[in-house]
Amino acid sequence: MMKRHSGRVWLDVPYADKDQAKALGARWDPAARSWYAPRHGMAGFTHWERLPDLLPGEDRTFGGQTLRVGLIPRTSWFTNVRSAVDPRDWERLRQMVYRRADYRCEFCDAERDNPAGVFLEAHEWFSYDETSGVQTLRRLICLCTLCHRAVHFGLATLQGKAEEAEAHLRRVTGMTRAQVHQHIREAFDLWEHRNQTQWMLDLSAISAAGITLREPPSPRDEVTGQDPEAPRQGERTSPNDTRIVTCSSEISQGPLACCAQFRMLVALQALANGHLSPHHQNLGLTGSGSW
Repeated sequence: MMKRHSGRVWLDVPYADKDQAKALGARWDPAARSWYAPRHGMAGFTHWERLPDLLPGEDRTFGGQTLRVGLIPRTSWFTNVRSAVDPRDWERLRQMVYRRADYRCEFCDAERDNPAGVFLEAHEWFSYDETSGVQTLRRLICLCTLCHRAVHFGLATLQGKAEEAEAHLRRVTGMTRAQVHQHIREAFDLWEHRNQTQWMLDLSAISAAGITLREPPSPRDEVTGQDPEAPRQGERTSPNDTRIVTCSSEISQGPLACCAQFRMLVALQALANGHLSPHHQNLGLTGSGSW
């Protein structure tokens, strides 16, 4: 637990911003391993101030406390919180998620292990209302690399790590191999069903916390380096446009994309055309497009 200090305003400062924060008067607490403003009311620190431990409307029980596969519908490809916010705000969000989880995976209780390639990562759980066609951010959760890989089982397969993801699912949940295979098939059946809806993305939990949503740059900017502030983002090229709800009175048209995901689109389309791995064929996962 971080020791309380009267008057301090704790900050989540990205490494790239540390010199700027220091120039404005921020200080580093080595014991807390955190930057802070010495007193309230100092100018220039608002965009680094820590977020509360619970976003407005967030439900930390949503999605349960057990590891499971969760596939994003094809019609919502490339939509995620990271690509919808400024990098500084993403830093605040993910650090809040890690901190409230006590820097442990919320599914398997693992801590970060850099030499082993296990890191902590922020994952989004969404609800899907078929009547309204709204996909709503309900929870941000702290996951280790292995649990996150299992959640995104389709991506794990594209990376050649399906068997590792499956083994981790069995280890964490206690399911048998047959139960895991059934669970994966059901996840893909649900994915196919949700692909029939053109979802409208509701990120009002983010905007209600005072964070401004934004559109990412185009692929041209990402490739040519014209936008150094967000080098990993690019424009969605799918014909399916996902609308983004920032609050009840504001709907903005805007595709959200991550260029790394865009590059995988080609591989996903190949899978959709029937080029499946033997592992998927064994699971009965044929004719799938994106996972």
